[in-house]
Amino acid sequence: MALRRIRADLHIHSCLSPCGDLSIYPRRIVERASAAGIGVVGVCDHNTAGNAAAVINAARGSGLTVLPGMEIASEEEVHVLGLFPSLAALRPLEEEIARDLPRLSAKEAARQDQVLVGEDDEVLGFHPLHLLGATRRTLSEIVELIHRRGGLAIAAHIDREAFSIVSQLGFIPPGLAIDALEVSPLTTIARARETIRPPARFPLVRFSDAHRPEEIGRATTDFLLAAPTFEEIRMALKAERGRRVCRP
Repeated sequence: MALRRIRADLHIHSCLSPCGDLSIYPRRIVERASAAGIGVVGVCDHNTAGNAAAVINAARGSGLTVLPGMEIASEEEVHVLGLFPSLAALRPLEEEIARDLPRLSAKEAARQDQVLVGEDDEVLGFHPLHLLGATRRTLSEIVELIHRRGGLAIAAHIDREAFSIVSQLGFIPPGLAIDALEVSPLTTIARARETIRPPARFPLVRFSDAHRPEEIGRATTDFLLAAPTFEEIRMALKAERGRRVCRP
């Protein structure tokens, strides 16, 4: 099967994230990603996957592949993207993370509504817990949980001054079993290599971390793949069978 470049933005929030704009609904995500020439997106709300199914269903027939995921906060307040091949693979992890969240309500945290929606952007309800809190799991434990459920673990926005592996730990543990390191739209991969000097064995990727529809696609990574699927991306991160992360 011939390989081709496929653009991906694997760090997109929905209106369920407490820091996500209320306008970033499923159909807006699909429309914006498609208009930007993106072939694969990852829906990664904070510590939950409650809107992932709605975005997957909204994308049917569009040609856009939607990977369900979560942006999980470790007890060290390091943010990690967990991406999965299916909702069935993700659900057990989501349930474990829900049990580990602080029992602080969204109302007590004085946050905006965390909106649960359907594929047609209809409001189904609101998530009751404050979703930005750190879990009781260490970084290593979160990576292990993601892998145990068949997912990919990517350290989020390593260049940021808060909630990144560098800001919270001061370094990237060379033995950490992470699958990739994400660079935010605030810098370039070349600049991140120069300033952070991550271990060479970790592939670097760059995604939008979009919290508003207009931010989708502001940073993307091209992969050389046979098809826009989870398994193909997994192989690309491991540089297997000709699949790879394309140089920016």
